[in-house]
Amino acid sequence: MLDHIGVQVADVGASFAFYVRTFAPIGMREVMRFPQGETFVVGLAGSDGQPNFWLVPAGGPETRELHLAFQAPDRYAVDAVHAAAVAAGVEVLHRPREWPEYHPGYYGVFLRDLDGHNVEAVHHGG
Repeated sequence: MLDHIGVQVADVGASFAFYVRTFAPIGMREVMRFPQGETFVVGLAGSDGQPNFWLVPAGGPETRELHLAFQAPDRYAVDAVHAAAVAAGVEVLHRPREWPEYHPGYYGVFLRDLDGHNVEAVHHGG
């Protein structure tokens, strides 16, 4: 349903480092970058290489929490995202586990990003 999403962040460089380091286990990487004012805009992609997750400089203070879920190929990748987050000192909202209240096989980890957003790696399998 979604083609791409752009998230305004306080510090594009710091947020870029957070997302690439934390979600590297599911293949997140930079595929596009261009300058904007004194900073930059960066497009991140997964294994398909399409820049569908964008980090852009905030135009003002954030007033709402976003929830972003990134698809993981398997449970091991969800666990690897958790391990990367813990190693980097990221706040873990919910450790990896199955969430049967969502649907059988829903396995996810929930984290807090640098701008206070709830970000998740999820696998929809058995």
